[in-house]
Amino acid sequence: MQQTDKKAANTLRLETLRLEHRDLDEVIRQLTATIKADQLLLKRLKKRKLWLKDMIAKMESELIPNLNA
Repeated sequence: MQQTDKKAANTLRLETLRLEHRDLDEVIRQLTATIKADQLLLKRLKKRKLWLKDMIAKMESELIPNLNA
């Protein structure tokens, strides 16, 4: 029972990360369309987006069952 709760929590966290990643993608797209975009803010947003991508990949790999077991 505890394993299913953990899996559900991880799945919810994964979806939250994916949503934030998509939102950041849209914000970055809008900022780059403006001529006077704040470059420091843009750099920070891109760094956060990359971190989210890494976390999503890590969590997805953790959800895949270990076939060697």
